[in-house]
Amino acid sequence: MPSLYERHVLPRMLDFVMRQEPIMRQRAKVVPRASGRVLEIGIGSGLNLSFYDRTKVESVVGLDPSPELRAMAERRAREAGLDVEWIPLGGESIPLDDASVDTVLTTYTLCTIPGVERALGEMRRVLRPGGRLLFSEHGRAPDEGVRRWQDRLNPLWKRIGGGCNLNRPVEEMVRRGGFEPEDLQAMYLPGPRPMTFTTWGSALRA
Repeated sequence: MPSLYERHVLPRMLDFVMRQEPIMRQRAKVVPRASGRVLEIGIGSGLNLSFYDRTKVESVVGLDPSPELRAMAERRAREAGLDVEWIPLGGESIPLDDASVDTVLTTYTLCTIPGVERALGEMRRVLRPGGRLLFSEHGRAPDEGVRRWQDRLNPLWKRIGGGCNLNRPVEEMVRRGGFEPEDLQAMYLPGPRPMTFTTWGSALRA
């Protein structure tokens, strides 16, 4: 059963952190590229919803296990005028048919999924041929000194951040999940370097 911290403090903290300006700029780079039937993994409090291009998106399926975050997301969906099909689950088992979505979108989510490789396999399974994985994710830094700090901080960070890992290798995970990156970009966002190295772009089913 979720603790009081997980039910009342963590959702509000995540919503506050995830709507800081550098992260919102990342959303603006990635989310408008989504098209067709979109599956958003870890839709959270719905911070991506205002960035969808309504002329390209037919429907949105939002997957997230947190009822507290979903309540925030439902309000933002109404504000954005989007009908969202909600799935209250994690990414390791997606109850959608094979090849049934055109775009899978994940922003600042791969860091928290316990079975991330299984989840990426599920994302690949539900994507149609020619469909795209769009992502913006923080993870393992290229600089050795920063990586050492990520490894030192990760056990505590994971406990207070709802399972968030600082040191997951984003590009490597995407490739291992059966995707071929197309246009990867990466940089440190403003803020402490152990928390801010971000990789974004798109990938096709390999």
